[in-house]
Amino acid sequence: MIYLGADHRGFKLKEKIKDWLKEWRVEFTDLGNARFDPIDDFPDFAFAVARKVNQGQGQGILLCGSGGMALAANKFKGVRAVETWNVATAEHAKAHDAANVLMIAADFVDDLMAKKMVKIWLDTKVKQDEKYQRRLAKISKIEEENYA
Repeated sequence: MIYLGADHRGFKLKEKIKDWLKEWRVEFTDLGNARFDPIDDFPDFAFAVARKVNQGQGQGILLCGSGGMALAANKFKGVRAVETWNVATAEHAKAHDAANVLMIAADFVDDLMAKKMVKIWLDTKVKQDEKYQRRLAKISKIEEENYA
């Protein structure tokens, strides 16, 4: 399951991503905003998606103007939201960092790039090499200490 969340600056792109996910037959749930609202607050939607990911219910895609949603989502234990700007950063986020939330800065990414980013992120597998797993284990360890 993919959970989607966007504020007003990411809303238009989120609606396009929903069409692409339907085309690719990827199950998703839109956690808002349900309508364009120029005064909404990005943390509300980042938190909604992060809660689902934190509960082990799937992965997330967040869209805002410049990246603040990743900052908000990463306040949840077990959430690894990575701000991405192109195909290379989206693929790297998943493969190397096991990003379970893709954050796209909609003000800086056009529709074609966003489509490629979402597709590569969905298709990329997390690297199982010892060095990547060691690094992820360190992140999990500090989360355990900080969220105790």
